[in-house]
Amino acid sequence: MTPHEVLKYVKERGIKIVDLKFNDMPGLWQHFSMPATELTELDDLTKTIWVEGVGFDGSSIRGFQKIQESDMIMIPDPNTAVLDPILEIPTLSVICDIYDPLTKEPYTRDPRYVAKKAEAYLKTTGIADTSYWGPEAEFFVFDDIRFDQNEHSGYYFLDSIEGDWNTGRVENPNLGYKPRYKEGYFPVPPHDSMQDLRSEMVLTMIEAGITVEVHHHEVATAGQAEIDMKFDSLVSMADKLMLYKYIVKNVARKHNKVATFMPKPIFGDNGSGMHTHQSLWKEGTNIFFDAKGYALLSQTAKWYIGGLLKHADSLMAFCAPTTNSYKRLVPGYEAPVNLAYSQRNRSAAIRIPMYTDNPRTRRIEFRPPDPSCNPYLAFAAMLMAGLDGVENRIDPGQPLDRDIYELSPEEAKDVATVPGSLDAAMDALEKDHDYLLKGGVFTPDVIDVWLEYKREREIDSLRIRPHPYEFYLYFDI
Repeated sequence: MTPHEVLKYVKERGIKIVDLKFNDMPGLWQHFSMPATELTELDDLTKTIWVEGVGFDGSSIRGFQKIQESDMIMIPDPNTAVLDPILEIPTLSVICDIYDPLTKEPYTRDPRYVAKKAEAYLKTTGIADTSYWGPEAEFFVFDDIRFDQNEHSGYYFLDSIEGDWNTGRVENPNLGYKPRYKEGYFPVPPHDSMQDLRSEMVLTMIEAGITVEVHHHEVATAGQAEIDMKFDSLVSMADKLMLYKYIVKNVARKHNKVATFMPKPIFGDNGSGMHTHQSLWKEGTNIFFDAKGYALLSQTAKWYIGGLLKHADSLMAFCAPTTNSYKRLVPGYEAPVNLAYSQRNRSAAIRIPMYTDNPRTRRIEFRPPDPSCNPYLAFAAMLMAGLDGVENRIDPGQPLDRDIYELSPEEAKDVATVPGSLDAAMDALEKDHDYLLKGGVFTPDVIDVWLEYKREREIDSLRIRPHPYEFYLYFDI
């Protein structure tokens, strides 16, 4: 929509509040709201929020400005305007871009700006003009969550009516049908107690303009779920993923439940990943397709895979960006730690889906990412890694069409794996990020701030705190 069309929509739909949203660096939506009457008639376009923007304190936003340079402005993108599907008071939700008020230039640390530059860079390469993205964000829905960490205690407690650990709980009555560990994939109700809840999430997403293809219970016990959106271009899909998470969390809350996209909240069962499907298109043609290629992949697609595999270690700094991510990325679970590619094979980091031979559906699925990531940064980083592979014709080697978990130790030693910790991923990013700087997509300050934030605020903060399990292991020493 144009600003004029937004104003017309506000009047026709009786909108009372306009909610302006933007993304901090770790990946959480921030917002503030104004009365709809602030959207005045657009006779003088230079005097509106669509041009002048709205000021805010950038020093209070994670990864943004220092206090002595805190003034920032946000400018709404009218194309993202949508009637908020959650709030009772008619509210128009609009995503904003961040600008420096002095230079009037886009803010380099605005994750959405990074994603926009990635899309622009793709076009300058001549390789393709569009990239399409289809993230499969998994999540848990719990009935209770409590946690605390202070100088003299630290714990978490979560619960779910579906949890396998509750088969013996007195619930007056306990009617059973609690999915066993690793057996939550696809059973019908009553095992799947959250069918209607997920359906409500899906219908709310559709109401907000998101096209949904499928939803289902996932592998883990205790309410693990997946809702799949139809693919879209990079920035648009990142926008939709933020709206997706907003809807999931708020619909769960409406039913006195809580949703989390934390990658590994439950010990001993599957974590939540975000397998990310991606493809490159040029002039309406999918350039990843070749009828004669392995798994119907073109040479361009193989080079793209080569780039993802070569830069996988540093990519994890954006695609699996929390310490908890590496509780999921461990051998033996469905989470793919092995840096290989294969058709149909879910034990490889890159899978080529083989459901159909339709050229338009040919794509690759990068499986290590998880939904704790900032989608603008993660999608942009993956695209830049893949393009580096195409530009430098990086050979991904031969596909590995065996169950990698069943390889002998001698065979497995030749298969590289993703980093085993966020610390290792950050070290990899520090050493390997030139491919991200091409075309000014990521700028040095973005890399530097990301390294500083993750190391100081997360890695070091966790490192210096006693872990509850350490008391079990060491208290009697």
